[in-house]
Amino acid sequence: MPSSAVLRRALLALAVVALALWTALTTPPRLGLDLRGGTRIVLETRDTPEVRADAAATDRALEVLRKRVDGLGVAEPSLARSGENRIVVELPGLRDPREAAEVIGRTAQLTVHAVTGTAAAPAEHPAADGTRTLPDPDGGGLLVLAPPALTGDGVKSADAVLDTTTARGWTVDLAFRDGAAADWARLTGAAACAPAGDPARRVAIVLDDRIVSAPAVQAGVTCGAGITGGSTQITGGFSADEARDLAALVEGGALPVPVTTVEQSTVGPTLGAEAIRASALAAVIGLACTGLFVIAVYRLLGLLATIALLLYGLISYAAVVALGATLTLPGLAGFVLAVGIAVDANVLVFERAREEYAALARTTAVRDPRRPLATAFGRAWSAVADSNVTTLLAAGLLFAFATGPVKGFGVTLALGVLASMVTAMVITRLLADAALALPAVRRRPALTGMAGLGRLRTRLNRRAPRLMARRRRWFAGSAVLLLAALAGIGVRGVEFGVEFTGGRDVRYAATRPVDADAARAAVAEAGFPDAVVQTTGDDGRDVTVRVGETGDAAHDRITEALTTAAGPVTVERDDLIGPSLGGELRTHALIALGLAVAAQLVYLSVRFRWTYATAAVAAMVQDVLLVVGLFAWLGKPVDSVFLAALLTVVGYSVNDSVVVLDRLRELRRKGGRIPLADLADRAVAQTLPRTVNTGMGALFVLVALAVLGGDTLADFSVALLAGVVLGMASTVFTALPLAVSLESGNPPPARPAARPAPDRTGAVV
Repeated sequence: MPSSAVLRRALLALAVVALALWTALTTPPRLGLDLRGGTRIVLETRDTPEVRADAAATDRALEVLRKRVDGLGVAEPSLARSGENRIVVELPGLRDPREAAEVIGRTAQLTVHAVTGTAAAPAEHPAADGTRTLPDPDGGGLLVLAPPALTGDGVKSADAVLDTTTARGWTVDLAFRDGAAADWARLTGAAACAPAGDPARRVAIVLDDRIVSAPAVQAGVTCGAGITGGSTQITGGFSADEARDLAALVEGGALPVPVTTVEQSTVGPTLGAEAIRASALAAVIGLACTGLFVIAVYRLLGLLATIALLLYGLISYAAVVALGATLTLPGLAGFVLAVGIAVDANVLVFERAREEYAALARTTAVRDPRRPLATAFGRAWSAVADSNVTTLLAAGLLFAFATGPVKGFGVTLALGVLASMVTAMVITRLLADAALALPAVRRRPALTGMAGLGRLRTRLNRRAPRLMARRRRWFAGSAVLLLAALAGIGVRGVEFGVEFTGGRDVRYAATRPVDADAARAAVAEAGFPDAVVQTTGDDGRDVTVRVGETGDAAHDRITEALTTAAGPVTVERDDLIGPSLGGELRTHALIALGLAVAAQLVYLSVRFRWTYATAAVAAMVQDVLLVVGLFAWLGKPVDSVFLAALLTVVGYSVNDSVVVLDRLRELRRKGGRIPLADLADRAVAQTLPRTVNTGMGALFVLVALAVLGGDTLADFSVALLAGVVLGMASTVFTALPLAVSLESGNPPPARPAARPAPDRTGAVV
């Protein structure tokens, strides 16, 4: 390799690492609400007879909501339109979602009326002239109101103020715009002409068909002149929170279209902090175990790969914070999982380097170990690219179809895959070239880790497995497993989480251990016999209740029932999904899975023959069905986090199959008249060390996540653990036998002898 190319590569690597380090030290991460605590509300705008809830109307509603949220005093709120008619509101630190939902979701139609008298009973319909009858907030019956004299559009500002001068407590001070100020003066001037005690001396301020205040004009106000200055006060015995909420509503203005809450999620800050600690510990332990394993197998090259993995963690983290991506709990899991996946490219190169070293050693003495390593990097690029593209396809589908925290998983997984390619193909290569150039290393070839094929590879070369001769046996075994999975899906059924069905999922923390049966009985007695009640945590103090009802009244009854059975409880997490949104998310999940299968099939058909592509996709579909069947038998819920795991399994399964099928394609080009089944057995023998070593790297991380990640990530880790194990097995026992069978029945067209195709081996192991 020319020295100039080495220098350019070194400068590029140095620049990337320096920029990543500077970004990581100077840019704080943007944590999602599931990590820092707070409330997330998804609102949906609805059509009215006068206004259609299109994107323009939703944008106007968003600006009104932004003013209301600012009035709540929440630090760093986030509001954004999602699609045409949805608004996502994130309120960090807010633990009471009812308060926020009640304030920001009201239509807030503010009107000011003259009072014309009292009534004994409310009118069934408003009079033709626009008068209406509403309850008197001060008691004493009903007030008859004249048509509106002014509306909330005339309010310039509204502030909650503690009135210590007149001891009226909290009030809302209104300031009117110029035109509205004149209307206010005329309205109060007309009321001042009525005698004291006459209802006509009062002015009613109405918010959403309710009189919030109906003060009488003071005696000092001149008849006909009214109150000048363009300001007034709304009184009504408000508390501090009520006054602030009312001020936010009035100043924000009326919503152009009504909104309804379709999703609501609240997470306590303690739960988020625990998740960060657990995920960080899992990452450290998983990375340490992966590094020790790689060093034990590949020696010096393994040590250099471990250093590159540490730099990979730095680069991928810096990419997340630099792009301003929100780091969520599933996103943390994706970041940790990508550590295990990142070792794959290194293993591909190192196994190939062992092959090249052995081939060169059979003909001559290896004087420069950098030569077989350079050849390995060049030939491994195709397999590295193919295997990572399949994972990127899954990550892209997650980003496109997932919502909320799971979208963050897709982002971090994609960034992790890209960062792993940079570190493996650039940084690891630079470190390896520098280390192998040292005379002390060149005198000790065994130290490099390339001088031997490894025990497993040597044993397989000595006696290659005869797997393809038993293809029917493997097909029968796969069929039995599929029938068992389908039986679980059909008999036990798939238990969809509230995200896909609609409902409410609340996690409580009790002050003492809770008996699961007692908690179920208490919830059933409260009127929810169909609720799913589970106790979790090491000490049994966490209680999860999943019900179909979404109302706050139902939530209050369940909380009271658990308090009676288990003592005081606090809400750690509260997820509410409307039924319409649940059905939509379920549809999106099915579309995402269908597109994942189709995308993999199309990509592999371009990169390979259709027979290879069909075999790889069939093995992947088998893995997906087996994981779903496992969850059906275990009775675990299928939710958006499970969808993230399932799409990751899709990418990992195809990744593994691509490596083996790529090797089979390479052997077939060089194999002459050797039977295809024998070549497939050789492909298994040559790639099995890579499959095992890469799988071990992922398993270390997933086991750490399963043990340390807490209840939130337990099911996620179980699904991925099953997917990784099944993916390794399905490659050997499903994808490869099926490819051999399909190729035997559909051989490729013979190539012209005069123009042999150039060897474009893509590498693998």
